[in-house]
Amino acid sequence: MDELEWLAGRFEEHRGHLRSVAHRMLGSTAEADDAVQECWLRLSRSPGREITNLQGWLTTVVGRVCLDMLRRRRSRREDSLEALVPAVAAFYEDDDTPEEYALLADSVGLALLVVLESLEPAERLAFVLHDLFGVPFDEVAPIVDRTPAAARQLASRARRRVRGGTAAAPDESRRREVVEAFLSAARHGDLDALVAVLDPDAVARSNGLPVARGALEVAQGASSFAPFAQAAQLALINGSPGVLAQQEDGGFRALTFRISGGKVLEVDVISDGEQLRRLELALMESTTRD
Repeated sequence: MDELEWLAGRFEEHRGHLRSVAHRMLGSTAEADDAVQECWLRLSRSPGREITNLQGWLTTVVGRVCLDMLRRRRSRREDSLEALVPAVAAFYEDDDTPEEYALLADSVGLALLVVLESLEPAERLAFVLHDLFGVPFDEVAPIVDRTPAAARQLASRARRRVRGGTAAAPDESRRREVVEAFLSAARHGDLDALVAVLDPDAVARSNGLPVARGALEVAQGASSFAPFAQAAQLALINGSPGVLAQQEDGGFRALTFRISGGKVLEVDVISDGEQLRRLELALMESTTRD
């Protein structure tokens, strides 16, 4: 067996791991496959038998490839939100124990990848490699050209954004309760509960254009949202409580709310890709159980 055949065999042993890393970094199956292929090309040009920790070497290389791809994507502003597909992530605080990491593991599907898209490339890589795949910070650091301490800070910032930041202020807590009440009523198709949480003069918009006026009309439209609301995720959208939900076509929509006096005055359903890309997003944990 020659050197290249030996390398190919070793590479195939790690292909699944590399695709998982690349997929969570890029949110696209096609781009993940491209990154893995580039990783193989770099390995094929290297003295493979001299690499003592092949998985670590490959993880570093695919991480750098993905980081370059994310930076190019940002510079071109060609993010492909419709290509996002479900992923599983575990996220935790710095002082959590390994047992608590497992308890906090949460399958959040599309919503997590949507939030990851809002992170800076270096933050995303540090979070994905360390929090999702357990790569030590001293190995993450050279990939992002930082010290291990700085890499830890990148992951910590990303983690706070993924988890929705710190405790909410009183006003924000009240707004969150209203959004949760709206989402719960929509999940159950409960027209009366929807009317109760809406201002009598409420307005619903789709990508900024009015589509319904008055509490009853808005509630009737929201009640038809029930199939999507089942898998919807509470989120901070531009700093205010909102909702992320997957659409039938595999893309997603964001619902933002204007609230006054404990009632929803306006709800805007955003599905336009360019508008979605400009949103700042972070997941929130629900405080209610349906």
